[in-house]
Amino acid sequence: MNILFLTLGHIYDLKDRDIYTDLMREFIRNGHNVTIVTPYERYMGLATALYFSQGAKILAIKTLNIQKANNIEKGVGTLLLGCQYKRAIKKYLKADDFDLVTYSTPPITLSSVVKFCKKKFGAASYLQLKDIFPQNAVDVGLLKKDGLLYKYFRVKEKQLYNISDFIGCMSPANVEYVLKHNPELDSLRVHICPNSIEIWPHEVLNHDLVRNKFNLPVDKPIFLYGGNLGKPQGIEFLINCLNEMKERTDCHFLIVGNGIESKKLDDWISKVQPRNITKITYLPKTDYYKVVASCEGGLIFLDYRFTIPNFPSRLLPYLEYKIPVICATDTSSDIGRIVEENGFGFWCESKDPSDFVKCVDRMLSMDIKSLGVKGYQFLCDNYLVENTYHVIISHV
Repeated sequence: MNILFLTLGHIYDLKDRDIYTDLMREFIRNGHNVTIVTPYERYMGLATALYFSQGAKILAIKTLNIQKANNIEKGVGTLLLGCQYKRAIKKYLKADDFDLVTYSTPPITLSSVVKFCKKKFGAASYLQLKDIFPQNAVDVGLLKKDGLLYKYFRVKEKQLYNISDFIGCMSPANVEYVLKHNPELDSLRVHICPNSIEIWPHEVLNHDLVRNKFNLPVDKPIFLYGGNLGKPQGIEFLINCLNEMKERTDCHFLIVGNGIESKKLDDWISKVQPRNITKITYLPKTDYYKVVASCEGGLIFLDYRFTIPNFPSRLLPYLEYKIPVICATDTSSDIGRIVEENGFGFWCESKDPSDFVKCVDRMLSMDIKSLGVKGYQFLCDNYLVENTYHVIISHV
């Protein structure tokens, strides 16, 4: 088949490791032709370009800043995406033909592009639902449910669902949520299509050398949080948990990431100067994976106010490198239930820091390596790209 993948993510080299690049490589390995449409945001200073990478055709379209931007430019840029993508597809891919157009959220404003592609190419459409917007913005106070913006985006969300022949959700709770809140959808169109990765060969590491490189202790377990530090992650609760743990000498906490809420954490660390907490703003992916492999536990945080079932993809590298997981989340997400029921970690609601402390104590009292092995096996059974590929192909 000829596959067209529409994304807001920055995919410029198919050699990169990512849930989307991994999946696109799996399509190529199975004999499909892949074309990826991705943005060149304004801050990059690049003109629209069409080129090839690792067997895929990539159309990078010049857009406004839509991720690292103020709210006004981000909003306008997101609204313009549909027109910009359609115009570029007409110009650069006019001689192409596609059997399947697949796309991920965010954003939800690509419904016009999907509709155009279905009409022009007669393609099937498959939504990889990674983000339930605008309700997630309502949950954390960024939108008001009775406001015009919410109503506008809710219409766009329903348009995207309705134009999609199939909707692949990250977990059982996501399927249940989508069908409950969109009863007009045929349940046969909605199913589980989880986040997934390709496992790469792992180099043999000297973990002490890795820890020394980043000034981390070599004589105690390290719990790692890696990823965005924004409103969805409930950074104030993360800070409260770290504050409860700041006098501990039996473990260390490493935070790797940045985001709009990062300054709150930086200010707290600067004020308190805890000895058992290290913050690194950015690591190249190769270094990040080495750090993951050298830690004992992975951390996942979500704001307790969420009513939508998020399922963060940062779980995957934890499982790949055989480290168990502590999830501090809302009660809507089923990530904590899946972690506990399958024996590779613990869950608490992200309200009371003492509950997080109990999860840490439980993990430190157990055989951490055996927990990590269970997580790796669960990854191999459920979250590899070949599984996701077969789910999509079996439906389209």
